[in-house]
Amino acid sequence: MTDCCIPKGGAYDLAVIGAGSAGFSAAITAAEAGARVALIGDGIIGGTCVNVGCVPSKALIRATEGLHHARAANRFDGIKAGARLTDWAATVAHKQALVDELRAAKYEDVLSAHENIDHVEGRARFDDEGRLTVDGAAFPATKIVIATGSRPHVPAIPGIETVEAIDSTSALELTDLPALMLVLGAGYVGVELAQIFARAGVAVTLVSRRGVLPEAEPEVSEALEGYLAEEGIRLERVTGYESVARDGGSVRLTGTGGEWFEAERLLLATGRVPNSDALNLGAAGIGTDARGGIVVDAQMRTANPEVWAAGDVTGRDQFVYMAAYGARLAAKNAVAGEARVYDNRLMPWVVFSDPQVAGVGLSEAQASAAGHEVVTSVLPLDAVPRALAARDTRGLIKLVADAGSKRLLGAQILAPEGADSIQTAAMALRAGLTYEELGDTIMPYLTTVEGLKLAAQTFEKDVAALSCCAG
Repeated sequence: MTDCCIPKGGAYDLAVIGAGSAGFSAAITAAEAGARVALIGDGIIGGTCVNVGCVPSKALIRATEGLHHARAANRFDGIKAGARLTDWAATVAHKQALVDELRAAKYEDVLSAHENIDHVEGRARFDDEGRLTVDGAAFPATKIVIATGSRPHVPAIPGIETVEAIDSTSALELTDLPALMLVLGAGYVGVELAQIFARAGVAVTLVSRRGVLPEAEPEVSEALEGYLAEEGIRLERVTGYESVARDGGSVRLTGTGGEWFEAERLLLATGRVPNSDALNLGAAGIGTDARGGIVVDAQMRTANPEVWAAGDVTGRDQFVYMAAYGARLAAKNAVAGEARVYDNRLMPWVVFSDPQVAGVGLSEAQASAAGHEVVTSVLPLDAVPRALAARDTRGLIKLVADAGSKRLLGAQILAPEGADSIQTAAMALRAGLTYEELGDTIMPYLTTVEGLKLAAQTFEKDVAALSCCAG
């Protein structure tokens, strides 16, 4: 590894712009194919996931789950337990230590194992002639992969720049907890952060225009909204946002219907914006969509035949594993002349709320829109033995199938341990199983994944009439 600019042999085979998960995936893939690679990064190495996204948020989710589960232990007769937060700053510092450890182990130290990858620190952009530069100097490379990621979106609400709002990055760095917090947006980021802070003792109001997890199945969204409310999270729907202003020690958010909400802190969780605006893409003949996502074809190539893009900067499938997957394809197509196609049809996704939400394939609405005659199965978790034994029946499982062929089209799970079961559904869809075949599959008793078997049987049976392990 070196912090150089141009190798002795001339131009690099591949320049990768962005040193996050997608960038590393592209660089390592190309290097393993024998290419000479420049990995160009501006800022802290490792990108969103390890530094300010997946790793820190899931660490704090697990920490506050401990508080909640101790308090909920009295659902078992004869047990009384509790937990209290004594030092939030220490919890945050513990989280940061994990971030630092994983950034070193999975990013910084990894580069030394790849002699044909040069790590170049600097700001990459295209000049007005469409040529790649780093810190203003020409940077010759035969092919380019753009993997510059995304950043939190700031909604265009009058006054938003004056109230010192926090976002998903700065929220995870707070060492002093406010008494009251407004969370704007109830997608997966808003839901996860709202629950973290509510369980840490903050009075949270979750404000949104489309409700909780609006892209999930309506049964899932409605049930999760109820569980959040049971934990004391105040849920408010508005048609729009009129203004936001500082009022003494509080922030006041006013909706277009005249409603208003106050809190010490306003947390913005209204999505993410691709980091494409500083690259001068137009000069290189590279197009973007209305939200700034780089437009790519099925092979991850941009309108410029020498440039590919992958990850959050494309504006789609903003999950770290999909960023890495797309970057691998882009690198293989760029340096090896392959024509691999990005396929997200069976992409599993997870929301780390409690209970967790996970899905794969088509929702009922999507399947109907695709022309299927749809049949569904909805199994409440109180029909799953694992949930009964755990005395925690929050949740449900919904399966979507084609009525004629009985072939499974999609699945969503709302369950305390749902995330670890969704891959079974993904494999069932990949194998083209019918719900009858999934219902006949042998699954271990007293596991959450057994709920998929029961949900499959529910298409044509009353599982309440079956004995344990029957069918």
